[in-house]
Order: sequence, then structure tokens, then C-alpha cells
Amino acid sequence: MEFPEWRLTGDTRFPAAANIDGCWLVLRINGFPDHPLWTPFVDGVARPDLADTFPGAGRPLSGSAPPLDAGLAEQVLAPVRAFAVYGSEIGEPCDDPVCCPVI
Repeated sequence: MEFPEWRLTGDTRFPAAANIDGCWLVLRINGFPDHPLWTPFVDGVARPDLADTFPGAGRPLSGSAPPLDAGLAEQVLAPVRAFAVYGSEIGEPCDDPVCCPVI
């Protein structure tokens, strides 16, 4: 099985991204266990939440994953920046300071 080539973004909320067939898959890490562990975004559009990494994902936060160039990371993360808080992508941001601290 071929895994995505994860790249580290340098962002604590959106720590990993991979380019798959020209689309950027960006992972948001959530306040687990209060929320599912990950929310994936494909080209800025949220996909269903994941309690664990999905089959075929490999290890997105592997220390051996290379970093994205800062300029490219900014470009890749721009469509999801407004969705740093869990639920914000559906207009219902979590306001619990324990699981979703203000950043």
C-alpha cells in the first residue's frame, strides 16, 4: 500500500499536509478525546472527522516527514486558517476552553 507523502507544516493546529493527485489533504488535530482526533480538509473543504488515522494514511506526524517550505505551507493552509477551532468549519465552533483553547 502506498502512503501519502506527508509534510510537516509547522502549524500546531494543522500539523501535516500531503499532495495527492494535485489536491492538498490537510489534517487538523482536534481536542481529543472530547472531539475526534482529526478533521481532514481536501483543498479547504472539510471531510468527515476521524477518531484515528484512516487506512492508508501512514504516519502523518512522523518525525521523519520533511517540512513544507514556509511559503508553500502558508499557501496550503490559507483555505483552512479560519477553521482552526473544532466545529468552525460548520459554523459551530467549540468554545470549551479545556478542549479548544483560544489560539
